[in-house]
Amino acid sequence: MFQKKKDAPAPLALEPLATTPAAQQPQAAAPAPPPRPKPASLIAQGLTIRGDVSGDGELHLDCLVIGDIKVGKLVLGPNGQVEGSIAAQAIEIHGKVKGTVAARAVRLYGTAKVEGDIAHEQLAMETGADFQGRSVKFTRPAPQPAPAPAPAAPVATTPAAYAPAVG
Repeated sequence: MFQKKKDAPAPLALEPLATTPAAQQPQAAAPAPPPRPKPASLIAQGLTIRGDVSGDGELHLDCLVIGDIKVGKLVLGPNGQVEGSIAAQAIEIHGKVKGTVAARAVRLYGTAKVEGDIAHEQLAMETGADFQGRSVKFTRPAPQPAPAPAPAAPVATTPAAYAPAVG
């Protein structure tokens, strides 16, 4: 029934591919693709957060936060409330804030109610926004030119003693 064939072919021997000069040259690294933007985090209505919130991304809040917030960008929705300080690169407020706000760009929409100081580079307010506090504009100081290095003082050298070569 089963019989072993005597005419079995010889096993294949694998040989490494010959290296060509093109394969020996290091290939130029392909440029890295641009980093993908981080998706915004969303915390919806009906939640209460007690404590500080921090991160470097974008955060959309439509809930109550009792604590400080420090993020890259904050969008506070119409049902959102913050009782604490807020620091970000950009802040859009549709809801209520009781505390200080600090950002490069702050935008108060018509439904916004802010009780506290706002430190900003740019501030925009729509008609109907309620703001009780001080608006403090801060500007970035102009970069100071690096001081020119002082010329090096000449180094005083003492004459070396002369010794004739013996030879």
